[in-house]
Amino acid sequence: MRTQSIPEQALRRKRGIGIMEIVVSALVLGILYMAVSNLQKGNREALMRIRGRDGATEVAQNILDSIGTLGLAKFMDASFADANGNPQTLHLDTIWRKWEGQPGLISHDIKIPYLADVTVSPDTTYQAMNSSWLRGADSLTHVFSKRVDVTVNWCFKCKGGVPNQHISISGVIR
Repeated sequence: MRTQSIPEQALRRKRGIGIMEIVVSALVLGILYMAVSNLQKGNREALMRIRGRDGATEVAQNILDSIGTLGLAKFMDASFADANGNPQTLHLDTIWRKWEGQPGLISHDIKIPYLADVTVSPDTTYQAMNSSWLRGADSLTHVFSKRVDVTVNWCFKCKGGVPNQHISISGVIR
């Protein structure tokens, strides 16, 4: 019986995958996994920030609509001004908004408290002045609309519960 010996080069070609190739592949996959995980975390935070801002816009618009529905007669200058006639700010109770959603593999509910401040002030753009020759220099002014400024504050990734985000919306009631 004759035995044939396999050349040394042929044995090297048929050895398969080495341990170094497996380690390098695992390292590359680990780096890619960390990058995708970090990207997903950034996307989740962006989604939470957008939802927070959208909720603040909704709260501010609801306040403006409610004040507009009440009408100008409900807002007397004396109740919204200090002794010097400067407008005062009303601080409303905490308004909560909640979103149920699934921004990732696990369902997350987002519940955000909003703090709203409302300032109502006369707007000189909408001011009528009546004067009479009989009264001389005396004239009557009448404001037929008021400016409403709504500022909504909320917390996004803040420590100690102090709001670090805010929006301001202005409107006019007549």
